[in-house]
Amino acid sequence: MSKIGKKIIAIPSGVEVAVAPTEVKIKGPKGESVVALHPKVAVTAADNTLSVSVKNPDDRRQKALWGTFRSLIANAVTGVTAGFEKKLDIVGVGYKAQMSADKLILNLGYSHPIELAVPAGLDVKVEKNTITVNGFDKQAVGEFAALVRSQRKPEPYKGKGVKYQNEVVRRKAGKVVKAVGG
Repeated sequence: MSKIGKKIIAIPSGVEVAVAPTEVKIKGPKGESVVALHPKVAVTAADNTLSVSVKNPDDRRQKALWGTFRSLIANAVTGVTAGFEKKLDIVGVGYKAQMSADKLILNLGYSHPIELAVPAGLDVKVEKNTITVNGFDKQAVGEFAALVRSQRKPEPYKGKGVKYQNEVVRRKAGKVVKAVGG
């Protein structure tokens, strides 16, 4: 039995769920999400709960699918009700970010500004040196935040670059200069 897969998913009020043999559609106040199902995974809905099952729970691969699809559906339910958020900090002299229409413009010490198109369904805000990415799709939020971070990863000597707000950058000691004498 999958520990995660056998947990029941509670459906909050204001969320509509439509279960089909090949997909689960979840609609809520923040948006609509569709989770495509594997042929060996089945989802059943009963009085504001969802349960996920597989054909053969003793098979290793099906057990992995069971937990994975339960998590995907639970994340979709959370996303359409509360949403997901990632915050990134820009550290460095002269490093800055700004929004222009539906593009995020980053100045990160290169000879040119970097323009990133914001995907549909995401809301990006810039306040001082903090970038906030919001959305109902957990994967899209994490993927866009990782794309922004990859433009200039934090370096270990001064900590300059783009980092997640709760990320700890391990710092290294610089060169040690010996005194000239003798």
